[in-house]
Amino acid sequence: MSANNEAGGSSYAEPANTVFLQGIKDGMPIAIGYAPVAITFGVLAGNTGLKAFEALLMSMLVFAGAAQYMALSMIAAGSGVLAVISATFVVNLRHLLMSTAMNERIDKGTRSKRSLAAFLLTDEVFAVSSAKKSPIPLTELIGTGLAAYSSWIGFTLAGYYTGGVIPVFLQESLGIALYALFIALIVPSIQSGGRLVFFLAALGGLFHAAYAQWMDTGWAVMLAAISAVAVMELIEGGIKWRHRS
Repeated sequence: MSANNEAGGSSYAEPANTVFLQGIKDGMPIAIGYAPVAITFGVLAGNTGLKAFEALLMSMLVFAGAAQYMALSMIAAGSGVLAVISATFVVNLRHLLMSTAMNERIDKGTRSKRSLAAFLLTDEVFAVSSAKKSPIPLTELIGTGLAAYSSWIGFTLAGYYTGGVIPVFLQESLGIALYALFIALIVPSIQSGGRLVFFLAALGGLFHAAYAQWMDTGWAVMLAAISAVAVMELIEGGIKWRHRS
């Protein structure tokens, strides 16, 4: 057995099908959590005037809840195509950070598989996969992402066709499920990281509050994350330097 396997990562000796199925299993909580949010999106898409295939295509190609909700509000307000695309791009800039971080932790694979994994990487998939020890099998990451992706697409259609049946108060309350899911996913990281995680999160929140005053949300999130990590690195570097001296 290699040193990587002994370090706690998933074994390369495991059959690819086993690793893929483990990824799907890891993605099932995400799939369940996505259901009410995707249903709400489908309902809103129908109310906005989108056709079924348009709502489905948006979920298939964009696969980003916050960006899709924002796009719907902009479409309803009569915004142009370029404005919607530009705003969606900015909101999703945080995915550059997540994919860069994950690229350092996954095992090697073909360009097509790595591209698929990058497309399937959402906040929740990143949270689940980040809790694993490196190197993370690429096939496992894809399995986790596909479980979430299938749920998002399927329940988008379900919401679109059941929009007239679901009461308005229930539609409005379904959106909170995604926040509850994300909190549940990051709790293990908080338990293992302790004060460091809280401090980093608070630092990121402060930077975001400052940046959000004069730039779009997507840029603010991305720069806040970079700034928080940079400050943490400086603090840790200063502590190590003092110990050495």
